[in-house]
Amino acid sequence: MSEPESKPSKHSKSNPSPRPQSGDSRRGAIAGLIIAAVILAVGLWLARDLTAASKMQDCLMSGRSNCNVIEPAR
Repeated sequence: MSEPESKPSKHSKSNPSPRPQSGDSRRGAIAGLIIAAVILAVGLWLARDLTAASKMQDCLMSGRSNCNVIEPAR
């Protein structure tokens, strides 16, 4: 009589599951950082622009006629 062939059990770990590559998680983190930086830059630009528009509107609403911003010579 021959011995029965041993079947690999379902619980054996002959092929360990592949670990997620660290490059993928870093790529997502870098993309998130870039998006956050762009949103911050747009927010700062928008705040500066709205502040200037508000100052101009306040000047015009007070009845002044010389509300133009004078840029200093460099």
